[in-house]
Amino acid sequence: MNIHLVDGTYELFRNYYGAPKKTSPDGREVGAILGLLRSLLSLVTTSKATHVACAFDHVIESFRNDIFAGYKTSEGIEPDLFAQFHLAEEAVSALGMAVWPMVEFEADDALAAGAAMFKNSTGVEQVVICSPDKDLAQCVSGSKVVMWDRRRQIVLDEEGVIRKFGVRPASIPDWLALVGDAADGYPGIEGWGAKSAGNVLFRFEHLERIPRDYRTWGVSVARPAHLSESLESHRNEAVLYRRLATLRIDVPLKESVEDLRWRGARDHLKTLCRELGEEEIVERIPLWLPI
Repeated sequence: MNIHLVDGTYELFRNYYGAPKKTSPDGREVGAILGLLRSLLSLVTTSKATHVACAFDHVIESFRNDIFAGYKTSEGIEPDLFAQFHLAEEAVSALGMAVWPMVEFEADDALAAGAAMFKNSTGVEQVVICSPDKDLAQCVSGSKVVMWDRRRQIVLDEEGVIRKFGVRPASIPDWLALVGDAADGYPGIEGWGAKSAGNVLFRFEHLERIPRDYRTWGVSVARPAHLSESLESHRNEAVLYRRLATLRIDVPLKESVEDLRWRGARDHLKTLCRELGEEEIVERIPLWLPI
């Protein structure tokens, strides 16, 4: 079997900005939730996924905000989107899927922990992380753990990660530390870009292995002296940014492989869809759990 681990927060954002707006009978904006439900329903009907878990940022802030003041927060999120966060978790649970709501950790940490936990489980052929988030590329392992960008229908295995980022999955946190991640709020190291970081880290893998003397690098990069000087001046920041980029696999997840099996929607979904003003989804559910 394949395990599908879905980035619920990404899906919620994607549907908020990409799906049609929809107002519930009581006046709430619920288009993102409905788009999310349709997307997950398609996963188990069209894509034939059998074992699914969906991770959410129950709150945006996490332990990373305690170690870096500039890390992303909920500030700036559209109120109509933010108001759908908790109801989205309820809706996915009503759809009958395992839900991982993160508070101390982030949704990406849950996905990383799930991939690490399930990839060696008996009967699991592949773990599919349903997200295009570059942070999650560090979880990819051969063709056993892959990333799937469902919107663009792109699957990245380990060779795909190397082609895209220029480094192996284990080097992704180091790569992000050098390049930076504007979405997460850390700037990277001045002068370093995707190509230079990829070329250097493909050879040396991790920050601490990059020689201080650029003349020994033996890789083709522009302005190596400047890159070396910049890194030497900001090594502490680079190590901090790598810590921010490194996903945690110690998230306590209680579900077993069998707990992730999709057995059908719960009866509560009927009530919820009625409250949301969208009962067409109910008509498309192929399987219902016994009451």
